Parts: sequence; C-alpha cells; structure tokens
Amino acid sequence: MRKILKLILIFTILLAIINFYIISTTKRRIIEISNIEDKDYDCIVVLGAGIKNNKPSPMLEDRLLTAIELYNNKAAPKILVSGDHEYKDYDEVNVMKNYLKENGIPSEDIFMDHAGLSSYDSIYRTKKIFKADKVIIVTQKYHLYRSLYIAKSIDLNAYGVSATKREYMNQTKRDIREIAARIKDFLKCLIKPEPTYLGEVIPIKGNGDRTDDNK
Repeated sequence: MRKILKLILIFTILLAIINFYIISTTKRRIIEISNIEDKDYDCIVVLGAGIKNNKPSPMLEDRLLTAIELYNNKAAPKILVSGDHEYKDYDEVNVMKNYLKENGIPSEDIFMDHAGLSSYDSIYRTKKIFKADKVIIVTQKYHLYRSLYIAKSIDLNAYGVSATKREYMNQTKRDIREIAARIKDFLKCLIKPEPTYLGEVIPIKGNGDRTDDNK
C-alpha cells in the first residue's frame, strides 16, 4: 500500500511540475489586442472548438470573433482556421470560414487547414504546411498555455490572444482534462512526431481560396 501511495504522490508531483512549467514559460506570450504594436504577424490562427447544426459552438464563436477583431485591427493580413474535417459529415473549417465571411472577412484572406485534428497537429501544420514564421494563436486562455508551448517546441514564433468572452458550460471538466492534455503534449513535444496528415506546402502569404474545397 505504501508503494502505491508513493507512486501516486510522485505522479501527482510530476503533474504539478509539468503544468507549472508549461504555464510559467508561456504566460508572457499572452497579449491583449490593445497592446499589439507589431503588425508583422503572418497570420491569426484560430483553433477548432466544435460545431453543432453547422454553427460554431459558443467557445468557437468567441475565437472567431476575436480573430475578426484582430484582423480588423490589422494585426495580420491572413486568418488560418484549423479544425477537424477528417470526414465529410463533420466539417469545422467550412463552418469557421463561412462565419468569418459573413462578418466581412474576404475569402482570399482565409486559409483552411482541414487536418487540424488536435492542437499539436494544427500548430505543427501552421509551420510546416503553411510556412508561417510569426503568428497569433486565438483560443481560450486555459488552452493558450499548451498551444504556445507546442509552438515554442517547434520554433514557431507565436503569441496568444485569449478568446474567453463568457462563462462556458462544463468548464471545470475542461480545466481538469487540460491538466492531462498538457502532460500528453509535453511528451509529444519531446518526441516531435509528425501530425496525422501532412500534404503539400501551401504558403500562408498566397491566396486562401486555394485551400477552399468548395471552389
């Protein structure tokens, strides 16, 4: 019994140390829209967060609204929406693009990453497929630490803007899951595996319509 308790204690300490490390090494990269002075970002990266009835979830809608605000403030000339479109009957990226277009973002300035199946995949592909060097990542604050840590591990110069605009249902569960997710991606960042899908290089400085599967 003592050995089991010791193992549980050691595991708990490791969880705490790794989570503290990820948060402490990335928190200074979280910035406010009003404090953005440099306008040399390649793009704004919006990470997927679920859809229902072909509409963005409240969490995803807030990410998109934040990206629109950044774009309108000329923080970056392009927006990269990265989400799950592995199967035809679930299409985060087209929902995201349609929402942006309905709110005045030109189609050619929206790039679609159809293979953003996880935070790690989305950020890895931002650098390797879309050839971005300096980006703003938009997601809720609890998720920014891990996202920025992944970016740092693959030498992607990234800053984060929080899209937390309201209280979300089941947020406590997400916070708990995020603790484990940080451990998972901490280990992934040590190994640096390729994402589930790669594909041809599509430079972010081109025309986003090239990534639109409906054109």
